[in-house]
Amino acid sequence: MSNATQQKQQVQQVLAGKVAFIQGGSRGIGAAIARRLARDGAAVALTYMSSPDKAQQVVKEIVDAGGRALAIQADSSTPDAIRTAIDQAAATFGRIDILVNNAGVLALGAVDELTMEDFDRTIAVNVRSVFVGVQQAVRHMGDGGRIITIGSTNADRMPFAGGSIYAMSKSAIVGLTKGLARDLGPRGITVNNVQPGPVDTDMNPADSDFADGLRGLMAINRYGQADEIASFVAYLAGPEAAYITGASLMVDGGFSA
Repeated sequence: MSNATQQKQQVQQVLAGKVAFIQGGSRGIGAAIARRLARDGAAVALTYMSSPDKAQQVVKEIVDAGGRALAIQADSSTPDAIRTAIDQAAATFGRIDILVNNAGVLALGAVDELTMEDFDRTIAVNVRSVFVGVQQAVRHMGDGGRIITIGSTNADRMPFAGGSIYAMSKSAIVGLTKGLARDLGPRGITVNNVQPGPVDTDMNPADSDFADGLRGLMAINRYGQADEIASFVAYLAGPEAAYITGASLMVDGGFSA
């Protein structure tokens, strides 16, 4: 085996022996994160709400590549469902080393048309699920763990009408990340918030009419790819990022510049 091949395998297995739990990992950014963390050596448990076929496809891809993976149905708007899923993952794989909070909902509309149901569900999934996930995961997490939330560049910039409660929910993650970093720092657990810009997913496809307007707001005139977000999450989950915590980090093609 050549030195180059050995180095490549070593890089890819930087998370060997680690266990990752991903809230919302069946499609889009979450699925890309699951695949990347598994490629880097982690056993992966992922949750899904209503896409069992897509979740099982992600699991199959990981297992076929020699990894370990588990899909668990869980509604991230329900605290008990989150807790049960995390406990199941820890029972299966022995512990939790990496928590990725990726579940999210997007409610857009005029401020006088959005309902209380829109508001409450946005808070439940985009904010409360993060706190519940962290609270439960750290019970299975040793010193030096990693907690990463997928926020949004809209926490800092909302350049179009209709996104008030979504932007508010993602701004809440900024403060929650700072507080959790202080709470968990003594254990060497890092807590960070990744803020993607427009990324080509089924929720926000790059070929939509809406996308044409967004591209004009970015310094790099294209949508991001889910793998580009996943690679940054993998870095934060790895040993080289041990001194990064409490940070909200843009991966947005200059959308917020």
